[in-house]
Amino acid sequence: MASNTAIEVPDGFRLHTENTSHILLSANEAFLNPIQEFNRDTSIACIRVWSHELNKTKEERWTKAQQKKATQKRAFTKPKGTLCQRWTRQWLLMRHISDTAVTGPDSSKSKPKDVISSEAEITPEVSGLPEVNSKEPEYRPYKAVILEALSATGLRSIRYAKEIPLVKYVIANDLSHGAIEAMKRNISINGFGDDSSQVSANRASTQKIHLNEGDAWQKRVDVVDLDPYGTAAPFIDAAVQCVNDGDLSVLATTNYPEKCFSNYGGVPVKAEYCHESALRLVLHSLSNSASRYGRFIEPLLSLSIDFYVRLFVRVRTSPVEVKKALSKNSTFYICTTCQTHYEQPLGKMVTKTSASGHTNYIFKTNTGPLVPQKCPECESNLHVAGPMWSGRLHDPDFVGKVLDHVEENKTHYGTSSRMKGMLTVAKEELENPFYFTPSKVSSFFHCETPSLDDVASALLNGGHKISRSHACAGSLKTDASHRQLHDIFRSWIKLHPVKMENISETSPARRLLAKEPIVEANFDRHPMTLGALETIRLVRYQENPANWGPGKKASSAKPDLKRKRSYEALDEPPAKH
Repeated sequence: MASNTAIEVPDGFRLHTENTSHILLSANEAFLNPIQEFNRDTSIACIRVWSHELNKTKEERWTKAQQKKATQKRAFTKPKGTLCQRWTRQWLLMRHISDTAVTGPDSSKSKPKDVISSEAEITPEVSGLPEVNSKEPEYRPYKAVILEALSATGLRSIRYAKEIPLVKYVIANDLSHGAIEAMKRNISINGFGDDSSQVSANRASTQKIHLNEGDAWQKRVDVVDLDPYGTAAPFIDAAVQCVNDGDLSVLATTNYPEKCFSNYGGVPVKAEYCHESALRLVLHSLSNSASRYGRFIEPLLSLSIDFYVRLFVRVRTSPVEVKKALSKNSTFYICTTCQTHYEQPLGKMVTKTSASGHTNYIFKTNTGPLVPQKCPECESNLHVAGPMWSGRLHDPDFVGKVLDHVEENKTHYGTSSRMKGMLTVAKEELENPFYFTPSKVSSFFHCETPSLDDVASALLNGGHKISRSHACAGSLKTDASHRQLHDIFRSWIKLHPVKMENISETSPARRLLAKEPIVEANFDRHPMTLGALETIRLVRYQENPANWGPGKKASSAKPDLKRKRSYEALDEPPAKH
């Protein structure tokens, strides 16, 4: 662990402290963004909870295996023990006969009647056999191996080694020579030493980590953490291969719309819910890469944070589940005006149960398209987006455990208030794709914007489910259709009329307003609305500080080999004549 002595800061360096870890930073040696403390705190909390659950599962399996062995041993040792007792009786009897022949019947070595009289009374001490060690086996907690594939300064790896109890060792990997030197220095000042078995700096190509290239590891790891400067697309294929079955892949990436298809194999969404579509596009890429190797993904927590996404995904192996991925990925038709989306799953799964109770899965492709060329709501053009992941983004049970852990360890995380708020929203989030904001929908109708509670109450009174979305402040998710949602706004407009003279005759808003609501919405305040339920104040949506954006990428100092003219080396250019 870290030493309590003061850390000497060399010239040209500055000391950066995060939680209990310290690193020395120079100008252009390795990249570090201090704003990413929330990212690192969340990763530590999720991996701690995941490692605890993994160890708990392995302990339960070990206990069942020990019970099974004990049962088999009792069933097997009963006849074996009886035969052994007979052999022991016979050996003791022959020894008694031999001793009697030598010393006579009246010798002190009389027949050991206490031993021979009963088979049940034969013990190792009496029989002269060695005593069997009866010590009960003990379970050893399982400790995970973590690979941070793009470590840079090594701060994240050092924090993993210090703050996650069930860690065997952490591999801090990078290809940059400057990053390797920085990691070694930072590992040393945190008290681990150059030859530490807890954190080791390793130089290898991240794109070849599935080939186990490097001195630090020769087997698959339990957790692989990808947090590159930019997109993680070149490393996804290797990441899903290098983890053990059922283990964790943690990924952060930044999306660029113009390169989205080449990086993730899908077309991005140009709508207000683009942040959620970014999560689904990256999950689609992960699912595709895992499927090539007979593996599938289970998203545990998928977060859109500031300018990047952060995913915690469990990777498992199952040929049947790989086939099910077809029905968990969809293409979406997005209206260019009212942003209504229509989902077209790539496939469907039909379940058939035989008379014997065996379940068979039949996988089929879907028919389509589900909608005409024009939007049924406003008659505008539809654009194609995807394919992208259409399954769930979070595992509520896992998120709930992480939330409990954060609540119990508030002082251990510098961003615990933001973590608690975002995790609370993620836990309650509906599985339905995409969210909306009342202000955006109101702009389609050119009407006054209802409050969030007004829209939520109308949806709840109509029998629909609602939740917030962690990806956007002031947003709502619901299982209501777009027609039902638009009918709520049409009912709202009857109470708050729109000035039609301000709307163009060719505007799509006129086509939206021309339709009558099928059911009149009820705006009476529902007891389960967001305002009534959110009695505890949480930092659900963090306001970004002044320097919240991505930092400047570290640049390696390269010698300038270009030959300069003599006057270019002078402080002032030569005088003109």
